[in-house]
Amino acid sequence: MAIAISGETKSRIDRIWNDFWSGGISNPLEVIEQMTYLLFLRRLDDTQIRAERKARLTKKPVENPVFGEGQQLLRWSEFKNKDPQVMFDLMNTAIFPFLRNLGAQVGGEASTYSEHMKDANFRIPSPALLAKVVDQMDALPMDALDTTGDLYEYMLSKLATSGQNGQFRTPRHIINLMVEMMAPDVQDVIVDPACGTAGFLVSASEYMRNHRDPFTKPGDREHFHSGMFHGYDFDSTMLRIGSMNMMLHGVNDPDIRYRDSLSEDASEEAEKYSLVLANPPFAGSLDYESTSQDLLRTVKTKKTELLFLALFLKLLKPGGRAAVIVPDGVLFGSSKAHKDIRKALVEEQKLDAVVKLPSGVFKPYAGVSTAILFFTKTNSGGTDEVWFYDVAADGFSLDDKRNPVEANDLPDVLERWGKRDGVERERARTEKSFTVPKSEIVEQCYDLSLNRYKEIEFEEVAYRSPQEIIDELEQTQREIGEHIDQLKKVMGL
Repeated sequence: MAIAISGETKSRIDRIWNDFWSGGISNPLEVIEQMTYLLFLRRLDDTQIRAERKARLTKKPVENPVFGEGQQLLRWSEFKNKDPQVMFDLMNTAIFPFLRNLGAQVGGEASTYSEHMKDANFRIPSPALLAKVVDQMDALPMDALDTTGDLYEYMLSKLATSGQNGQFRTPRHIINLMVEMMAPDVQDVIVDPACGTAGFLVSASEYMRNHRDPFTKPGDREHFHSGMFHGYDFDSTMLRIGSMNMMLHGVNDPDIRYRDSLSEDASEEAEKYSLVLANPPFAGSLDYESTSQDLLRTVKTKKTELLFLALFLKLLKPGGRAAVIVPDGVLFGSSKAHKDIRKALVEEQKLDAVVKLPSGVFKPYAGVSTAILFFTKTNSGGTDEVWFYDVAADGFSLDDKRNPVEANDLPDVLERWGKRDGVERERARTEKSFTVPKSEIVEQCYDLSLNRYKEIEFEEVAYRSPQEIIDELEQTQREIGEHIDQLKKVMGL
């Protein structure tokens, strides 16, 4: 799905980005972080302005003011008009200390946001750069939650074109597809154990607002803001960005925490969640000694993608569901660990679907082939058949440029997913989607690669006999000879 902000807004963000780079901040994560602080400060002021308008109308005091007595200079509407040096000094001496101690105003006591902000630092190096950036950011449209969210998503999308740091971001349209297929409900407790910028949690919160009514019963509002969304990461910068991303999308106090999800320390989270949405790291350093023994008992390996699958099964409550991205090797790897985790999904749980993604989905920073696994934790089996879909196009070119194109299978994936218990069972193996019975998967040693089961339909082509072709060539040769003879007669030769 395209990010719905205007070309002018995108150009303005691009200019801000370039200003940072020319001003000496070249780390894209640091650029995003500093822009986030300023966006967040502006949002806080907008929140108080709305509360003040309501107070004037009702002739009552302002409810839960963000800025109290003596803090008016810290408001975006106040400090943005100051001299650059005054703004710069305020950021260093007053505004950042204010942001670091903001937890009670935005999320109540024990806000995870306030935990992540403890180490936040103001890194814009000069008053001139600050003034330039503030002017540009003041012109950005933030009048609606959707607009603010799309604006922030565009900022985060620039991580994908900034070298290594792109690994933190899963394309938004892939995230949205996974969320829509899972269709989270009001009572769900959702976790992403490798949350990065919290893209899956943001998409789930938007789905709740657009497709559910999350605030109908007593306690629903509290659950939505502080009980529904959980994310772990072990990068403090990503935790700050993810936490503020959620807050800018209207979730006040999400549970975004520092945690090495594969470590022994994560054991307390067992069977706590009803939905896992994740794109865990496929490779990277692993401290084998500190890896959870529970996970190693499930699958003895150093491969993080297999350990994360074991973790997802551990985190889910019975009846809980998961939609997770895995590298293709998970589907057909021949090691004992690969086979064990696939067998566990098929025999002990309920494997629902394998959606094969085209290899260009994560370009320009990775060309790895991937798939989305969908499964339900039952602890008692239940896999009767597995639904497969072969995605050939995702709405963007599959080269490094990733430009929008017309070809897009994702809407069809969602539509057919809803019919997998009906007409999908009747589809031939030559189509984009089809169903494979469990017995056949067992016969194939639990191989889950789509090409193992897909049938390619060859169209029979009837060719003419060699004699017929030779006769035609001889006839053509005779006709050419006759035309040459006629031409010689005309020319008197």
